[in-house]
Order: sequence, then structure tokens, then C-alpha cells
Amino acid sequence: MRTILVATAFVCTIGLVSCSEPGGPSEPAARQVGVVVARSEPLSDGGALTGEVRARVQTDLSFRVSGKIVERLVEVGQSVKAGQLLARIDPEEQKADLDVAAANLQSAEAQQTQAQLAFDRQQSLFRTQVTTRAALDQAQEALLTAQASTKSARALFETAQDTLSYTELKADADGVITARNAEVGQVAQAAQVVFTLAHDGDRDAVFEVVESAFLRPIDGDGTVALLSNPSQKITAKVREISPTIDSSTGTIRVKVALSSDAPIPLGAPVVGKFSYVPQDVIQLPWSAMTSKDGKPAVWIVDPASSAVSARAIDVAGYETGRFIVKSGVSAGDVVVTDGTKFLRPGEIVSYVKEASK
Repeated sequence: MRTILVATAFVCTIGLVSCSEPGGPSEPAARQVGVVVARSEPLSDGGALTGEVRARVQTDLSFRVSGKIVERLVEVGQSVKAGQLLARIDPEEQKADLDVAAANLQSAEAQQTQAQLAFDRQQSLFRTQVTTRAALDQAQEALLTAQASTKSARALFETAQDTLSYTELKADADGVITARNAEVGQVAQAAQVVFTLAHDGDRDAVFEVVESAFLRPIDGDGTVALLSNPSQKITAKVREISPTIDSSTGTIRVKVALSSDAPIPLGAPVVGKFSYVPQDVIQLPWSAMTSKDGKPAVWIVDPASSAVSARAIDVAGYETGRFIVKSGVSAGDVVVTDGTKFLRPGEIVSYVKEASK
């Protein structure tokens, strides 16, 4: 009985070995990944900005002397003409200064008249040898002094006249009052802004944008449309880009010229659209991006061996659903876009080529 059991076990063991030997250990299948073939293609996208319409020329109006405002004649939004009176401050102090200057001028003119008569008299006496040369020179000196005093008094009088005129604030051009910063009864200091005047004529659409939006050249003119009426578009051209960044907002100011007959009111919110000059770039989907030594990278497949390797890249920009490669990837490279999380350098993968979109 024991012999039979041992033989049976031996037969079973041989059978097991014989079953396992022919096949041998099976190799793992290559990892299936999704790829795209990088290609260079023109990129001509653009963007949309929101801003407001402003007058191309805008001035801040202020009194040139200090005083209490006694009259204000215009309101915000009112159209005014050049030379129109806008506000007035109490002129009593300036009138008193003008009276003093007028009295000083009259006194100087009287002294000049007396000096002129004295000089004429001494000159007549000198011709008849009745007076001395020294007396004539003294009379002439007195006349010159009186003339200089009169000239100085006249200049002070004219200055006092100008100062009195400064108590009236007038518009320097035709336009619309867009801001008011003072009221009747308020003491206005010299050079304090009282009104802001938007001049009639050409207008600009003004936008505050991030600097990167205009790092690439703009392709021709853009369009501007009212937020309330997007269907009405006006062709506009970038006129000015501020060379400095606003420290408080981190933006730059861009002014877009509008035609003078554009039916867009001042202060209206608008949307400006523009396009970049087309340039050939390589774009890849976000899923293709990985990291190598803390820097952006992609997995590249060697077409000959189907082995993958991580390659560092420089990114030129990020778009919705994709990014733009500046360097590190060339046209024709096979880039892994699906299955990048579990790859290791030198790993053999299986894939089907598809052109990038």
C-alpha cells in the first residue's frame, strides 16, 4: 500500500512539473499610453478687455488764488463753452489790493510829473548858465528814479488786476463737466481742483490691463462695443500704452482711439477685442505636462525603441486647456498626453500616433 501511494504522488508531481515547464514565466504587457505628434501651427488668438470711454483731452480746473467760494454756476454733466464762467470766490480781498495798487500808481505818476518839471526847469536854466551842471544831474537822477517807481507801480497794478480776475473760474475750452470737487461756502486753496472738464472732440476707450496681455504684437485694429449694445462695433486703434505699471493695481493703461463721430457717450462701459499677430507655435494639452527637477517637462517617446524619457521644457504661455511650448519640444516629437503619472525613464510603452490639435 505504501508503494502505491508514493508512486501516485511521484506521478502527480511529474505531471505538475511537466505542465508548468513548457509555458515558462509570462512577461508583463507594455503600458498603453496616449500620445500626440507635436507640430508647429499658427496661433492668432486674442482677448477681450473692459474699460470706459474718456475724452482724449481732459483738464482739471482750479482757482489760481485762495478764497471762499460764493457762487457755483454749473453742474456735473453740463456742457460749457470756452470762457464761460463756472464759479467765483469772494473778491473783496483782491479788490482791496487793487485799490492799493491803483493809489500807489497814481502817487508814482504824480512824483514822475514833478520830477519831469524840475528836470525841464534845470535844463532851461543850465542853457542860460544860471544853474550848475551838478543841479542838472541831480534833477535828472530824480526823474529817472520817479520813472522807475512809476513803472514798478504800474506792474503791481496790472498784477492786482490779474489777481482779481483769478477770482472767477472759467472754462478753457468747449466740453462737458465730468467732476466737481467743491461747493459754495467752501474755502478753496490755490491750485485745488474744483472741476474736471472733458474737451469736445476725439475720444478714447481706456483699459486697465495686465502687462502680459500686450507682450505680443497686436494684429491691426481692434473693435470696441458698448456693453449695453454689443452688436454695435466700432473699429479702434491702439493709440497709447503706458510705459509704467500702476503700483496699486499692477496693471498698465491702454488707450484706444475712437473716431470723433462715434456715438458713444463719455463714461460708457465698453468691451474692446483684439487679435495677436499670428505666429507658429507648438501647443500641447495640459495632460501632457509633468515635472522634472521641479521644472515643467513632458514625456517623449523614442519611435525606434518605444522607450520614454522626461524632457524639461520652457513654457511660453498658458491657455484654456492647453499650453504653449517655447523650447524643449520640436515638431515631429511624440509626446505622451495620457498615462504620464506612472511612467519611469526608459520604460517601453505601447501607443497609437495621433496628430496634435
